[in-house]
Amino acid sequence: MMEYAKVILPKVSFSHELFEKELLKCIGWTNGNGKELEELRDWCYDQFGTIYPDILDDAFSDVAA
Repeated sequence: MMEYAKVILPKVSFSHELFEKELLKCIGWTNGNGKELEELRDWCYDQFGTIYPDILDDAFSDVAA
């Protein structure tokens, strides 16, 4: 799953809507696996934290809730 995220998210990062859609898919594929979700979150914030902080905050806070 992480390999998919690392390929697809940069490719769709030009579009706010596509990025959010694909990010939510990737989060869903973690199936609540804490380690995999944490790895995805850390990587996303490293790569896209300055571009889409609002999307990342919303997506990952929904999972934690």
